[in-house]
Amino acid sequence: MTIHSAVIQKLLSTNAHIGRQVATHHFKDYTYGFRNRMAIIDSDKTLICMRSAFNFISSLARQNGRFMFINTNPLFDEIFELMTKKVDCYSPSSNSLWRTGGFLTNCNSPKKFRSRNKKLCFGPTQPPDCIVIVDTESKSSVIDEAYKLQIPIVALVDSAMPLHTFSRIAYPIPVNPSVQFVYLFCNLITKTLLLEKNNLQLSNPKIDLREEAIRIEDKKRKNKLAKVGFTVIPYDDLAPLPEDIEETKKLLDKLVVLKVNHDSGSNMGFENPKSAIDIGDGKTFLDLIINQIETLNSKYGCQVPLFIFNKDDTHDSTLKVLEKYSESSIDVHTFKQGEHPELTLSGEHCSKEEVQTVDDGDIFRSLMIDGTLDLLLSQGKEYILVMKSDNVATVVDPNILNHLMTNTIDYCMEVTPSHSSNLILTPMNFKLQEIAQNQDKHLKDKFKLIDTTNMWVSLRAIKRLIDTNRLKPKKPSILKGSDYDQTLRQETKAESAVQFFDNVIGVSTPESRFLPLDATSDLLLLQSDLYTYREGVLTRNPARTNPLNPVIDLGPEFAKIDDFQRRFKSIPSITGLDSLVVRGDVWFGSNITLKGQVTIAAKPGSKLEIPDGVVIENKEINDPADIDG
Repeated sequence: MTIHSAVIQKLLSTNAHIGRQVATHHFKDYTYGFRNRMAIIDSDKTLICMRSAFNFISSLARQNGRFMFINTNPLFDEIFELMTKKVDCYSPSSNSLWRTGGFLTNCNSPKKFRSRNKKLCFGPTQPPDCIVIVDTESKSSVIDEAYKLQIPIVALVDSAMPLHTFSRIAYPIPVNPSVQFVYLFCNLITKTLLLEKNNLQLSNPKIDLREEAIRIEDKKRKNKLAKVGFTVIPYDDLAPLPEDIEETKKLLDKLVVLKVNHDSGSNMGFENPKSAIDIGDGKTFLDLIINQIETLNSKYGCQVPLFIFNKDDTHDSTLKVLEKYSESSIDVHTFKQGEHPELTLSGEHCSKEEVQTVDDGDIFRSLMIDGTLDLLLSQGKEYILVMKSDNVATVVDPNILNHLMTNTIDYCMEVTPSHSSNLILTPMNFKLQEIAQNQDKHLKDKFKLIDTTNMWVSLRAIKRLIDTNRLKPKKPSILKGSDYDQTLRQETKAESAVQFFDNVIGVSTPESRFLPLDATSDLLLLQSDLYTYREGVLTRNPARTNPLNPVIDLGPEFAKIDDFQRRFKSIPSITGLDSLVVRGDVWFGSNITLKGQVTIAAKPGSKLEIPDGVVIENKEINDPADIDG
């Protein structure tokens, strides 16, 4: 007996193939027909849909995704409680919270009970990345709420499920939700999540007491750092550049640009640094920065040098990108972390699987290599612009430099509003803890401002701190290069030396200057007709009337760059797009135009091809027939 036939026999033993007396039109693809007036569900199709759903659950588990498990049938309470306890998602205090409508979209004010039989097993307090429902009721409010919030749903559906509900489920599993099958289903979820958790633990060393002590000290230092306060100035309040070009030249001749080139594109299947990803027109992030500096040098006759701070695994690929600029007039210097004793402890080495994190102190101490800081000061350089992340919309802005020099500022952090409603119109005081230190989409809602990770620092102030030993070298944090440690890397990366400087400000730059490259969804924005690149600066298409960018949510099938490129013949036109959600095996033709709110979800086990030249506006596409409908 083959494995496939054994699994099918297991499904049949749970009566998973027995549907109801009615089968809706859209469900007929999953049925054989009727027997004894009961719809017979195709077990092969059930197996295909289960495989797609569990692949999705596995991919989320590998990224530490948050799951919400919903049970609307008291017959399954015991099974659910057993599963949620095993996967560490059980909470007695929240086990019966799913009794009110609006739990997701209106959690602060629901007052009417809808059904005392509905229960919720919900572990994390943040919005879930996936909702799993085992007994899907046709009028269950959770499906409508999840659809509004664009949260993917994995659900068991029967032959009587109406189209309105069925079309909103990202990963439907056609089946008879018998007690035996629900037990099998929950058992598979348990094994899947425990397997991924075990794989993550095996790929990470256990934390010893010494490392735990270091973490505690880091936490105390961050708590102290969070109390640091400074004034944030609106960008429009900055004084304009001098009208005399010669004065601007003298200004720019005092600037140095440093790119911290440590961010890897491994989460997108790109082994080189993210700064080497083609973001459109054959340009990379490094190309944009170099083009900006070339333009400034040419326009004002100045000489702004570029320093690139690499890791071992990003150094060689960066040099390849820079080969095309061998004849350029721009002065480019590269160095890497760990090749000098100033940046690493003697005798310490890292394997390719390990990641050395870098904080602001590491960056500033790197300038001491071979007397670089002293040399720059002797050349009349006074300020350094440090770019710590791959924010593709970064601008080397002389206006900010002019303000810093006029007011003798030691340290300036570029920040941007987290939402349009949080615009800074007058100078305001903020604590560092009020500014989001990383780009997590859920953290954004808790802060008014986001740190773009661009900082302008006085070279003389850096020299003063190093000479007085206030920026003491510390042992670099060494972490395994896995998805499990991504959060920890972000926290360590958020270390800031702002507390050591005397005269500190923030500048609130426009939202258009913050577009980090974190996923292929961002790559779709950058490669579309929404943006063009001129003199190294990202420019928004004037045809776009909405000041906000479209919200792009591509499924796991698009997560890797190679898959992303294969699934698009050409990038669609999105100047009129508000939001796009793509799920399943979807392939895009060429010259496609997307407008308004668009959802494209292929049926489990089927391939959905969007033909060339179509215009899709405010539609939900599940089948080719929906495009013309």
